[in-house]
Amino acid sequence: MGQIRKSAAHLVLCAVLGASGVVASQGAGALANEKTVPTSQAEISLSFAPVVKKVAPAVVNVYASRTVQERRRVSPFFDDPFFRRFFGEQSDRFAPRSRSRVQSSLGSGVIVSEDGTIITNHHVIAGADEVRVALSDRREFDADIILMDERTDLAVLKVRDPDGAFPVVPFADSDGLEVGDLVLAIGNPFGVGQTVTQGIVSAVARNQVGVSDYQFFIQTDAAINPGNSGGALVDLKGRLVGVNTAIFSRSGGSNGIGFAIPANMVEVVASAADDGGIVRRPWVGTSVQPVSSDIAASLGLERPSGVLVTRIQDGSPADRAGIRVGDLILSVGGTEVDDPDAYAIALPPRRLAAPPNLR
Repeated sequence: MGQIRKSAAHLVLCAVLGASGVVASQGAGALANEKTVPTSQAEISLSFAPVVKKVAPAVVNVYASRTVQERRRVSPFFDDPFFRRFFGEQSDRFAPRSRSRVQSSLGSGVIVSEDGTIITNHHVIAGADEVRVALSDRREFDADIILMDERTDLAVLKVRDPDGAFPVVPFADSDGLEVGDLVLAIGNPFGVGQTVTQGIVSAVARNQVGVSDYQFFIQTDAAINPGNSGGALVDLKGRLVGVNTAIFSRSGGSNGIGFAIPANMVEVVASAADDGGIVRRPWVGTSVQPVSSDIAASLGLERPSGVLVTRIQDGSPADRAGIRVGDLILSVGGTEVDDPDAYAIALPPRRLAAPPNLR
Protein backbone atom coordinates (compact mmCIF):
# COMPACT_ATOMS: atom_id res chain seq x y z
CA MET A 1 0.00 0.00 0.00
CA GLY A 2 1.19 3.45 -0.80
CA GLN A 3 1.96 5.97 1.82
CA ILE A 4 -0.07 9.13 2.20
CA ARG A 5 2.14 12.20 2.11
CA LYS A 6 0.59 15.10 3.93
CA SER A 7 2.00 18.57 3.38
CA ALA A 8 1.19 21.49 5.65
CA ALA A 9 1.84 24.98 4.44
CA HIS A 10 0.51 28.41 5.25
CA LEU A 11 -0.39 30.18 2.01
CA VAL A 12 -1.35 33.81 1.88
CA LEU A 13 -4.08 33.47 -0.73
CA CYS A 14 -5.66 36.90 -0.80
CA ALA A 15 -5.55 40.25 0.91
CA VAL A 16 -7.84 40.63 3.87
CA LEU A 17 -10.35 43.19 2.76
CA GLY A 18 -12.03 45.61 5.12
CA ALA A 19 -15.70 45.06 5.81
CA SER A 20 -18.39 47.33 4.49
CA GLY A 21 -20.47 49.19 7.04
CA VAL A 22 -22.44 46.72 9.11
CA VAL A 23 -25.10 47.60 11.64
CA ALA A 24 -26.14 45.41 14.51
CA SER A 25 -29.52 43.74 14.10
CA GLN A 26 -32.12 44.05 16.82
CA GLY A 27 -33.69 40.66 17.38
CA ALA A 28 -37.43 40.55 18.03
CA GLY A 29 -38.73 38.46 20.89
CA ALA A 30 -39.75 35.68 18.53
CA LEU A 31 -36.31 35.52 16.96
CA ALA A 32 -34.11 33.58 19.33
CA ASN A 33 -30.47 32.83 18.73
CA GLU A 34 -31.11 29.12 19.07
CA LYS A 35 -32.64 27.43 16.02
CA THR A 36 -35.90 25.63 16.92
CA VAL A 37 -38.96 24.25 15.18
CA PRO A 38 -42.52 25.40 16.04
CA THR A 39 -43.89 23.58 19.11
CA SER A 40 -47.31 25.18 19.45
CA GLN A 41 -50.15 26.71 17.46
CA ALA A 42 -49.08 30.14 18.68
CA GLU A 43 -45.58 29.67 17.24
CA ILE A 44 -46.99 28.42 13.94
CA SER A 45 -49.05 31.62 13.61
CA LEU A 46 -46.02 33.84 13.98
CA SER A 47 -45.48 36.36 11.15
CA PHE A 48 -42.43 37.33 9.11
CA ALA A 49 -43.72 40.91 8.92
CA PRO A 50 -41.23 42.36 11.46
CA VAL A 51 -38.33 40.97 9.44
CA VAL A 52 -39.75 42.32 6.18
CA LYS A 53 -40.33 45.77 7.67
CA LYS A 54 -36.73 45.82 8.81
CA VAL A 55 -35.16 44.67 5.54
CA ALA A 56 -37.45 45.95 2.78
CA PRO A 57 -36.34 49.62 2.97
CA ALA A 58 -32.79 48.54 2.06
CA VAL A 59 -33.82 46.51 -1.01
CA VAL A 60 -33.99 48.64 -4.15
CA ASN A 61 -35.12 48.34 -7.73
CA VAL A 62 -32.32 48.77 -10.25
CA TYR A 63 -33.08 50.24 -13.67
CA ALA A 64 -30.24 50.03 -16.19
CA SER A 65 -30.32 51.45 -19.71
CA ARG A 66 -27.91 51.59 -22.61
CA THR A 67 -28.02 53.04 -26.11
CA VAL A 68 -27.28 50.68 -28.98
CA GLN A 69 -26.91 51.39 -32.69
CA GLU A 70 -28.97 49.28 -35.08
CA ARG A 71 -28.29 48.98 -38.78
CA ARG A 72 -31.49 49.10 -40.78
CA ARG A 73 -31.54 47.93 -44.39
CA VAL A 74 -34.04 49.67 -46.67
CA SER A 75 -33.59 47.37 -49.66
CA PRO A 76 -32.06 43.89 -50.03
CA PHE A 77 -30.60 44.86 -53.44
CA PHE A 78 -28.20 47.61 -52.37
CA ASP A 79 -25.21 45.21 -52.34
CA ASP A 80 -25.88 43.95 -55.86
CA PRO A 81 -23.24 45.42 -58.30
CA PHE A 82 -25.70 45.55 -61.23
CA PHE A 83 -28.24 47.33 -59.06
CA ARG A 84 -25.69 49.94 -58.01
CA ARG A 85 -24.46 50.49 -61.59
CA PHE A 86 -28.02 50.90 -62.79
CA PHE A 87 -29.04 53.46 -60.18
CA GLY A 88 -25.63 55.09 -59.72
CA GLU A 89 -25.45 57.55 -56.87
CA GLN A 90 -29.13 57.07 -56.13
CA SER A 91 -28.28 53.63 -54.75
CA ASP A 92 -27.00 55.35 -51.59
CA ARG A 93 -30.62 55.79 -50.68
CA PHE A 94 -30.85 52.04 -50.29
CA ALA A 95 -27.72 51.67 -48.16
CA PRO A 96 -28.10 50.42 -44.58
CA ARG A 97 -28.86 53.11 -42.07
CA SER A 98 -28.22 53.15 -38.36
CA ARG A 99 -30.54 54.33 -35.66
CA SER A 100 -30.27 54.55 -31.91
CA ARG A 101 -32.35 52.42 -29.61
CA VAL A 102 -32.41 52.35 -25.81
CA GLN A 103 -32.30 48.93 -24.16
CA SER A 104 -33.48 48.65 -20.59
CA SER A 105 -33.09 45.98 -17.95
CA LEU A 106 -34.69 45.61 -14.55
CA GLY A 107 -33.29 43.98 -11.46
CA SER A 108 -32.90 44.41 -7.74
CA GLY A 109 -30.17 45.49 -5.36
CA VAL A 110 -29.30 45.62 -1.66
CA ILE A 111 -27.99 48.64 0.24
CA VAL A 112 -25.07 47.48 2.38
CA SER A 113 -23.75 50.78 3.78
CA GLU A 114 -25.35 54.00 4.95
CA ASP A 115 -23.53 56.05 2.30
CA GLY A 116 -25.57 54.37 -0.44
CA THR A 117 -23.34 51.48 -1.51
CA ILE A 118 -25.49 48.91 -3.30
CA ILE A 119 -24.79 45.33 -4.33
CA THR A 120 -26.49 43.89 -7.41
CA ASN A 121 -25.76 41.32 -10.11
CA HIS A 122 -23.27 42.03 -12.87
CA HIS A 123 -25.69 40.81 -15.52
CA VAL A 124 -28.29 43.36 -14.40
CA ILE A 125 -26.15 46.40 -15.26
CA ALA A 126 -23.71 44.95 -17.83
CA GLY A 127 -23.09 47.46 -20.62
CA ALA A 128 -25.31 50.10 -19.00
CA ASP A 129 -24.84 53.78 -19.81
CA GLU A 130 -27.16 54.92 -17.02
CA VAL A 131 -28.26 53.27 -13.79
CA ARG A 132 -31.08 54.46 -11.58
CA VAL A 133 -32.29 52.96 -8.31
CA ALA A 134 -35.69 53.27 -6.65
CA LEU A 135 -36.19 52.74 -2.93
CA SER A 136 -39.25 51.26 -1.30
CA ASP A 137 -40.27 54.75 -0.09
CA ARG A 138 -40.46 55.81 -3.79
CA ARG A 139 -37.32 57.95 -3.71
CA GLU A 140 -35.19 57.58 -6.85
CA PHE A 141 -31.48 58.27 -7.37
CA ASP A 142 -28.98 58.03 -10.16
CA ALA A 143 -26.18 55.62 -9.34
CA ASP A 144 -22.58 55.23 -10.45
CA ILE A 145 -21.02 51.85 -11.21
CA ILE A 146 -18.08 51.44 -8.82
CA LEU A 147 -17.09 47.86 -9.52
CA MET A 148 -18.13 45.12 -11.94
CA ASP A 149 -16.94 41.56 -11.44
CA GLU A 150 -18.28 39.22 -14.09
CA ARG A 151 -16.59 36.17 -12.57
CA THR A 152 -18.74 36.38 -9.44
CA ASP A 153 -21.70 38.01 -11.25
CA LEU A 154 -21.62 40.86 -8.74
CA ALA A 155 -21.47 44.62 -9.15
CA VAL A 156 -21.20 47.53 -6.72
CA LEU A 157 -23.17 50.75 -7.24
CA LYS A 158 -22.96 54.03 -5.35
CA VAL A 159 -25.88 56.43 -5.03
CA ARG A 160 -25.08 59.75 -6.65
CA ASP A 161 -25.91 62.82 -4.52
CA PRO A 162 -27.37 61.01 -1.49
CA ASP A 163 -29.67 63.00 0.79
CA GLY A 164 -28.74 61.41 4.11
CA ALA A 165 -28.04 58.00 5.58
CA PHE A 166 -29.70 55.03 3.94
CA PRO A 167 -31.16 51.92 5.56
CA VAL A 168 -28.89 48.90 5.27
CA VAL A 169 -29.00 45.12 5.52
CA PRO A 170 -26.19 43.78 7.74
CA PHE A 171 -24.15 40.81 6.56
CA ALA A 172 -24.53 37.37 8.10
CA ASP A 173 -21.85 34.70 8.16
CA SER A 174 -23.12 32.54 5.32
CA ASP A 175 -20.73 29.75 6.32
CA GLY A 176 -23.04 29.15 9.28
CA LEU A 177 -26.07 28.59 7.05
CA GLU A 178 -27.53 25.09 7.25
CA VAL A 179 -29.92 23.09 5.09
CA GLY A 180 -33.42 23.61 6.46
CA ASP A 181 -32.89 27.18 7.71
CA LEU A 182 -35.76 29.53 6.91
CA VAL A 183 -34.98 32.38 4.51
CA LEU A 184 -36.84 35.21 2.78
CA ALA A 185 -36.17 36.42 -0.78
CA ILE A 186 -36.94 40.09 -1.45
CA GLY A 187 -36.81 41.72 -4.88
CA ASN A 188 -38.84 43.07 -7.79
CA PRO A 189 -39.91 40.10 -9.96
CA PHE A 190 -41.28 40.96 -13.41
CA GLY A 191 -41.31 44.65 -12.42
CA VAL A 192 -44.54 44.27 -10.42
CA GLY A 193 -43.03 45.92 -7.34
CA GLN A 194 -41.23 44.80 -4.22
CA THR A 195 -42.19 41.22 -3.39
CA VAL A 196 -41.31 38.86 -0.55
CA THR A 197 -41.23 35.07 -0.79
CA GLN A 198 -40.38 32.54 1.90
CA GLY A 199 -38.67 29.18 1.82
CA ILE A 200 -35.87 27.13 3.26
CA VAL A 201 -32.25 26.56 2.38
CA SER A 202 -32.40 23.50 0.12
CA ALA A 203 -28.64 23.03 -0.22
CA VAL A 204 -25.36 24.82 0.39
CA ALA A 205 -22.16 24.78 -1.65
CA ARG A 206 -24.02 23.98 -4.85
CA ASN A 207 -21.70 23.92 -7.87
CA GLN A 208 -22.03 23.18 -11.60
CA VAL A 209 -24.69 25.89 -11.80
CA GLY A 210 -23.00 27.61 -14.74
CA VAL A 211 -23.85 31.15 -13.65
CA SER A 212 -20.35 32.43 -12.94
CA ASP A 213 -16.79 31.29 -12.33
CA TYR A 214 -17.59 31.32 -8.65
CA GLN A 215 -19.07 27.82 -8.38
CA PHE A 216 -20.50 27.99 -4.87
CA PHE A 217 -24.17 28.82 -4.39
CA ILE A 218 -26.90 28.65 -1.79
CA GLN A 219 -29.92 26.80 -3.16
CA THR A 220 -33.37 27.78 -1.89
CA ASP A 221 -36.98 26.95 -2.68
CA ALA A 222 -38.09 30.54 -1.98
CA ALA A 223 -39.72 31.68 -5.22
CA ILE A 224 -37.24 33.68 -7.32
CA ASN A 225 -38.36 35.06 -10.68
CA PRO A 226 -36.85 37.30 -13.38
CA GLY A 227 -36.29 40.73 -11.84
CA ASN A 228 -35.30 39.23 -8.49
CA SER A 229 -31.67 39.16 -9.66
CA GLY A 230 -29.55 41.16 -7.25
CA GLY A 231 -32.20 41.02 -4.53
CA ALA A 232 -31.69 39.96 -0.93
CA LEU A 233 -31.85 36.52 0.59
CA VAL A 234 -32.13 37.12 4.34
CA ASP A 235 -32.43 35.04 7.49
CA LEU A 236 -35.06 35.55 10.20
CA LYS A 237 -32.83 38.07 11.97
CA GLY A 238 -32.93 40.34 8.94
CA ARG A 239 -29.33 39.67 7.94
CA LEU A 240 -28.10 39.21 4.39
CA VAL A 241 -27.15 35.57 3.78
CA GLY A 242 -27.00 35.80 -0.02
CA VAL A 243 -27.74 37.75 -3.19
CA ASN A 244 -30.27 36.10 -5.48
CA THR A 245 -28.73 35.49 -8.88
CA ALA A 246 -30.36 32.67 -10.87
CA ILE A 247 -33.14 30.13 -11.13
CA PHE A 248 -33.40 26.69 -12.66
CA SER A 249 -36.41 26.77 -14.95
CA ARG A 250 -37.62 25.36 -18.25
CA SER A 251 -40.51 27.82 -18.48
CA GLY A 252 -38.82 31.02 -17.31
CA GLY A 253 -40.77 31.05 -14.03
CA SER A 254 -39.88 29.86 -10.57
CA ASN A 255 -39.83 26.09 -10.06
CA GLY A 256 -38.62 26.30 -6.50
CA ILE A 257 -34.94 25.98 -7.41
CA GLY A 258 -33.20 29.30 -6.91
CA PHE A 259 -29.56 30.14 -6.34
CA ALA A 260 -27.92 32.91 -4.33
CA ILE A 261 -24.31 34.04 -3.99
CA PRO A 262 -23.24 33.60 -0.33
CA ALA A 263 -22.95 36.73 1.77
CA ASN A 264 -19.30 36.07 2.62
CA MET A 265 -18.38 36.43 -1.04
CA VAL A 266 -20.68 39.44 -1.42
CA GLU A 267 -18.97 41.16 1.50
CA VAL A 268 -15.54 40.62 -0.04
CA VAL A 269 -16.66 42.22 -3.32
CA ALA A 270 -18.33 45.10 -1.47
CA SER A 271 -15.13 45.69 0.49
CA ALA A 272 -13.11 45.60 -2.73
CA ALA A 273 -15.02 48.66 -3.92
CA ASP A 274 -13.39 50.58 -1.05
CA ASP A 275 -10.00 49.04 -1.78
CA GLY A 276 -9.34 50.42 -5.25
CA GLY A 277 -12.06 48.47 -7.04
CA ILE A 278 -9.99 45.29 -7.38
CA VAL A 279 -11.21 41.86 -6.35
CA ARG A 280 -8.14 39.91 -5.23
CA ARG A 281 -8.26 36.20 -5.91
CA PRO A 282 -6.04 33.45 -4.58
CA TRP A 283 -3.61 31.52 -6.74
CA VAL A 284 -2.09 28.30 -5.48
CA GLY A 285 -0.60 26.86 -8.67
CA THR A 286 -1.90 23.30 -8.43
CA SER A 287 -3.93 20.98 -10.62
CA VAL A 288 -5.85 18.25 -8.80
CA GLN A 289 -7.99 15.23 -9.56
CA PRO A 290 -10.67 13.38 -7.57
CA VAL A 291 -9.74 10.32 -5.52
CA SER A 292 -11.43 7.24 -6.95
CA SER A 293 -12.12 4.03 -5.03
CA ASP A 294 -9.06 2.41 -6.61
CA ILE A 295 -6.81 5.33 -5.67
CA ALA A 296 -8.22 5.34 -2.14
CA ALA A 297 -7.48 1.61 -1.81
CA SER A 298 -3.91 2.06 -3.07
CA LEU A 299 -3.34 4.82 -0.50
CA GLY A 300 -4.78 2.80 2.35
CA LEU A 301 -7.82 5.04 2.84
CA GLU A 302 -11.05 3.68 4.29
CA ARG A 303 -13.01 5.70 1.73
CA PRO A 304 -12.30 8.17 -1.08
CA SER A 305 -11.49 11.59 0.37
CA GLY A 306 -9.46 14.64 -0.54
CA VAL A 307 -7.96 15.48 -3.92
CA LEU A 308 -4.74 14.25 -5.50
CA VAL A 309 -2.20 16.78 -6.76
CA THR A 310 -1.38 16.08 -10.42
CA ARG A 311 0.63 19.19 -11.34
CA ILE A 312 2.58 21.96 -9.61
CA GLN A 313 3.54 25.15 -11.37
CA ASP A 314 7.15 26.11 -10.83
CA GLY A 315 7.58 29.01 -8.43
CA SER A 316 3.93 28.94 -7.36
CA PRO A 317 2.83 29.31 -3.71
CA ALA A 318 2.21 25.55 -3.61
CA ASP A 319 5.72 24.87 -4.95
CA ARG A 320 7.30 27.18 -2.38
CA ALA A 321 5.23 25.60 0.39
CA GLY A 322 6.54 22.14 -0.43
CA ILE A 323 3.43 20.65 -2.04
CA ARG A 324 4.41 17.97 -4.59
CA VAL A 325 2.77 15.91 -7.31
CA GLY A 326 1.14 12.87 -5.71
CA ASP A 327 0.31 14.62 -2.45
CA LEU A 328 -3.18 14.14 -1.06
CA ILE A 329 -4.89 17.38 0.05
CA LEU A 330 -7.54 16.61 2.66
CA SER A 331 -8.57 20.12 3.70
CA VAL A 332 -8.01 23.81 3.00
CA GLY A 333 -8.08 26.18 5.95
CA GLY A 334 -9.89 23.57 8.02
CA THR A 335 -12.54 22.93 5.36
CA GLU A 336 -12.61 19.35 4.13
CA VAL A 337 -12.40 18.83 0.37
CA ASP A 338 -13.70 15.71 -1.34
CA ASP A 339 -13.46 16.66 -5.00
CA PRO A 340 -11.88 19.32 -7.28
CA ASP A 341 -15.01 21.50 -7.09
CA ALA A 342 -14.90 21.54 -3.29
CA TYR A 343 -11.18 22.35 -3.50
CA ALA A 344 -11.90 25.34 -5.73
CA ILE A 345 -14.73 26.45 -3.46
CA ALA A 346 -12.38 26.52 -0.47
CA LEU A 347 -10.02 28.95 -2.24
CA PRO A 348 -12.11 32.01 -3.22
CA PRO A 349 -11.28 35.40 -1.71
CA ARG A 350 -12.76 35.73 1.74
CA ARG A 351 -12.15 37.42 5.08
CA LEU A 352 -9.55 35.41 6.95
CA ALA A 353 -8.52 35.63 10.56
CA ALA A 354 -5.33 33.78 9.61
CA PRO A 355 -3.86 32.46 6.38
CA PRO A 356 -5.43 29.12 5.37
CA ASN A 357 -3.39 25.97 5.20
CA LEU A 358 -3.44 22.87 3.10
CA ARG A 359 -3.42 19.59 4.93
